Amino acid sequence: MKTMNSTCVEAPKMYETENDISLQRRTQLNALLNQRLASAVDLQMQMKQAHWNVKGPSFIGLHELFDKVAAAVEGYVDEIAERIVQLGGVAEGTVRMAAARTRLTEYSPEISEGMAHVEGVARALSTFGQEARNTINEADEMEDADTADLFTEISRGIDKWLWFVEAHSQATK
Repeated sequence: MKTMNSTCVEAPKMYETENDISLQRRTQLNALLNQRLASAVDLQMQMKQAHWNVKGPSFIGLHELFDKVAAAVEGYVDEIAERIVQLGGVAEGTVRMAAARTRLTEYSPEISEGMAHVEGVARALSTFGQEARNTINEADEMEDADTADLFTEISRGIDKWLWFVEAHSQATK
């Protein structure tokens, strides 16, 4: 058992697997991937928050865009969780777990105007994109090319969605 904030917490369970990555490495990867899973779950819900609450003249375009981003992020959530389980770990993806671990800043419930959502969504995507790129490097250091490849794909997708969102604020007058 390990202690966190004076609370006794059991180390995450790791299942036996024929995967040739060592148990120690798989345990480290499990912790890393569950951290990213938390941020991905949070990101998905932040995209839905923007989707549900956007207002203004660009409503329909942004409403649809934010929903497409949320759907793409849902796919990333699933891929990350499945990678955890492939390595013998337990995907810890409940909303409460995500809220406790996410590295994203809280999405303001006060935002309504379209351009304010564009800024909030861009910030969340950018933060998660940076996490994804860091994960590529960390997975490479742990000699897990498959996880690095997964996060390369996720990073490319996040960058594409960031481009789509930021295009709404980059027009010259």
